[in-house]
Formats: sequence, C-alpha cells, structure tokens
Amino acid sequence: MQASGYTAAAALGQARAPVQVSVILPVHDAEPWLDECLGSVLQQDFEGSMELSIFNDASKDKSMTIIEKWKEKLEGSGILVVIGGHDSPSPRGVGYSKNQAIAQSSGSYLCFLDSKIFLAVDYYFLHLQVVRPAPHPSWALVIPGSPQTRSLRTTLHSEAAELKDDDVMMPQRVRLQHAAAVRHPTSIIGCQVRREPPNSTERYTRWINHLAPDQLLTQVFTSNGPTVIMPTWFCSRAWFSHVGPFDEGGRGVPEDLLFFHEHLRKGGGLVRVDQSLLLYRYHPGAATHSVLETTIWTHRVRFLEEWALPHWATFTIWNAGRQGRRLYRSLTAGSRCKVVAFCDVDENKIKKGFYCYEDSQERPKPRVPVLHFRAAQPPFVICVKLDLTGGAFEDNLRSLHLQEGRDFLHFS
Repeated sequence: MQASGYTAAAALGQARAPVQVSVILPVHDAEPWLDECLGSVLQQDFEGSMELSIFNDASKDKSMTIIEKWKEKLEGSGILVVIGGHDSPSPRGVGYSKNQAIAQSSGSYLCFLDSKIFLAVDYYFLHLQVVRPAPHPSWALVIPGSPQTRSLRTTLHSEAAELKDDDVMMPQRVRLQHAAAVRHPTSIIGCQVRREPPNSTERYTRWINHLAPDQLLTQVFTSNGPTVIMPTWFCSRAWFSHVGPFDEGGRGVPEDLLFFHEHLRKGGGLVRVDQSLLLYRYHPGAATHSVLETTIWTHRVRFLEEWALPHWATFTIWNAGRQGRRLYRSLTAGSRCKVVAFCDVDENKIKKGFYCYEDSQERPKPRVPVLHFRAAQPPFVICVKLDLTGGAFEDNLRSLHLQEGRDFLHFS
C-alpha cells in the first residue's frame, strides 16, 4: 500500500530517461540523521546522472517532512528524488524497504545508503590525485534508510553500493567503487571504514579494514558476518537481480547475511577499495541488534557445511572448549563423522584425553580425542577468536606454516 501524498514512483520510473546511478535509501524513523545525511549528498563529486530512491517504511516521526524539504534542494542540483513508502501501523522491515527502493529506481548501478549515513566532505581534499576512470553511461546509487548519499558525481557504468542511515559516505566513494565494479562486474564492492565513536568495536573495525584480498573469501564463516560489510556495498543492478532480492522476513531476519551467502553460492566475488570511504556509526538501536545470535549461528553452520566441509574428508576442531564443542554438536551427523579430533593448548582439556558427546543417540556415545595443537592434523576449523590473546594464538597458528582456506578456516 502506498501512503497518500507519496510520489507514484513506479510510474515516474517508466516515464523518465534512464539514470546512471540510483542511490537506494530505506527510511524508518530516521529524523535525527536525515539532515546530515542529505546535506552530505550535495557535496559528492559524481558528475553523471543520479537519482535518490527513498522508501519510507512507516515512519512515525518527521522523516517525511525532512525528505520533502531536501527533495527540492537535491532536484535543484540535478539529482532526481523518487519517493515511495507506506503508512501501515508497523514497518515491514529492512529487506522489504530495500527491495522496494530498488524496484522503483532505474539506475544501472546501485549504491546502498542508510539514513543514518552521510558523506563527509573533508575527505575529498585528501585524495585529489586519484585518477578518475573513463566516463561510463550508467550507474545507480541505492540508499537504504534515509536520504543522504548523493555519492560521487562521476560517470559510472552499471553497478550498486550500500550505506546505512547512521553512516557517513566520503565524496569519492561512488567514483572509486564504481571503477572497481566495472573491473569486477559480478562482485560486491566494499571499502575501508572509520568508526564513530572511534573506540567502538575496535577489533571488528580492524578486521573490516585489514583482511587480505584472499581472506575476503576465506573468512566468510566467522561471527563477524560478511567480510565486505553491508553499509559499504556497491554492485551492478544486473548482478543484484541475478542474486536477489533481499529476504523480506522482517525483524529478526539477517537479510544481509542471507544475500551475501546467496551471492557466494552463485559465484560472486568480493572486492574492497582500500581507502576509508565511509564513516560507520555505531548505535544500539541498529536493526542488526534485533537478530538473535542463535539465528546467525544456525545460518553460519549450515553455510560452512554447504560451502567448505564437502571439500574435506576429515577435519579437526581447534578449541576443545565451549565454542568448539558447540560447533561439534551443531553439525549434522554426516559432518560430525568427519571430526577426527579437537585440539587445544589447555593442559587440563588435553589431559582428559577426549570429549564425550553425551546428548548423542548413538551407542556407544561418540568420544572425540583432544590433542595438543602441535599433535593434531589439519585441516582445522578454528573456533578461537582472533585478536584477543595478545598474539599468542596467532603465533601458534603461524608456527604450523599452514595455508588459510586449504589447511584451516576461521569460524570464531
């Protein structure tokens, strides 16, 4: 249902000429961030045609008033604004809103934006020497959450990117990610980020920014989620259509993670632009926090079993403690049969000699050996958290001279 007074976005999309970039912006009660978000859009250096596609998911605050105010300013600077939405009693969720914002847009490239994300102007002056790619005819910016990404005013071809409504996009984000997307048409393009506040989620931010290119694929099973994080996504509309849409289950559904897994299943690549192009704001009310850890865990285990474990005849679980045992118990019977041992550095666990799966219906109950890590055989599924032991775990792993992806995978 479309609320009264909303733009007939679909009809407009049929009547107007195609644009190069569609910024996709889902909005729900984003009043505190919208002015900052939309103001930063005007500072971008993209020079091709753009539209901002906003879908208002039953906001009850003054989000629509702010959007209407900025619509005139944005369109006065050449950025078409398409507005859709509904005024139902309850929101229908981020996945639904993103899908609707994409459906009413027309750009060849999609850049995702969240209404709490905005584009930082000062960053532009740090990168004047960046070589601009040759002009391309079409791309679209997709902004989920709220108007604020008038991303980079550079001519683009046909891809998509994503931001969150509590984040800040740098002026050259679209331009640089588009250049990468042209080279990698079936990839999700991300970028490095700066966190706000600076000391929030320090380990996670280091992980986001410092994964090596091959680790963007090998570390897709960890509890951190997608190795290219959703607020930075940029991809082509054609590839999105091949993979998507987002799951519309609503609150409690990890739609980004599900899309990410489907992207990988279909052979998609992962690329990160190694410049800080997004100020990524942390706030406790983010939709991410509505997803239960047990839900995420189940999806991660199933994806590990589908995408990695079939390549190994047997494997060892590195960590005989709570997380390692939880993984073992969560595996299907077929995958559990491949577990030949646990390994650890804890002498007490090693002295016991085995782990007994007491809840098993098998008789006798499975008893899995517990070994010192130097006595265990790869490949390993590692259930030890990174960057938490002062480098001790990482030193132990390096001492074995193994290759990530072939000899071990991180599941921590």
